[in-house]
Amino acid sequence: MGNTFDIDAYLARLGYQGSTAPSLAVLDALTRAHSQTIPFENLDVLLRRPIHLDPQRLYDKLVTARRGGYCFELNGLFLELLARLGFAVRPLAARVRLSTADRSIMVQRTHLTLAVTLDGQDWITDVGVGATSLTRALRLEDGLVQATSHDTRRLAREDGRWFHQVRHADQWIDVYEFTGEDMPMVDREVANWYTSTHPGSFFLQRPTAALALPEGRRVSLLGKVLKFREADGSARDQELDGPQDLQTALGEHFGIDLPMDALRTIALSLTPIALL
Repeated sequence: MGNTFDIDAYLARLGYQGSTAPSLAVLDALTRAHSQTIPFENLDVLLRRPIHLDPQRLYDKLVTARRGGYCFELNGLFLELLARLGFAVRPLAARVRLSTADRSIMVQRTHLTLAVTLDGQDWITDVGVGATSLTRALRLEDGLVQATSHDTRRLAREDGRWFHQVRHADQWIDVYEFTGEDMPMVDREVANWYTSTHPGSFFLQRPTAALALPEGRRVSLLGKVLKFREADGSARDQELDGPQDLQTALGEHFGIDLPMDALRTIALSLTPIALL
């Protein structure tokens, strides 16, 4: 494990060479670079490896080892970068709703998103919500439809809750909900323990990975289904068969290099499942 948090190396990992002065343009550019470079993935969870959340350990994994992670890792490290660059950024607790459309059903508060204040206006950024990770910040304003390079979003306010929504097939789909309550490290540690170790956690069921691509495209993996989504919303699936296919897909599409013994372990959980 290293002991240096090198901002220049982090930006190089993102392929980012622009300004770092706190501004909306920079926030948008960093959000896009992050979601297009460092993949969302849960492979260490499936390998029963501990998930560490302190900034240096996150840096060592995502930057030095060139791996990915899930929300507590991706947004946790992005939080640290933005803070070190001088952004006024806060960690917010959220509840993912992608698989639970009924708002009367309470879901676990196991997601971390980020709020950034610029010139008195709040914005939401999120590089850790899988195939729906943001590629630009969203203005925290009720009902405002906001186009990104990959899809259309809005934030809707209802009964004291904010709902982050994405437009798919002419429907608004809830991605997650939040109240604006901070999620300090002590709360993140508890939620992270659940998501990475509880037998009922989604992340212990099957491999998942996602990355935004240039020109509005995305690639994602869930179980044995590799999905390519185009900017116009059309998609095609490719079914993986065993550890060799998994190794090829992870390397070619997500930049993840794991030894074959680890891939054999992960391949045991390959199951087909529909993707958003």
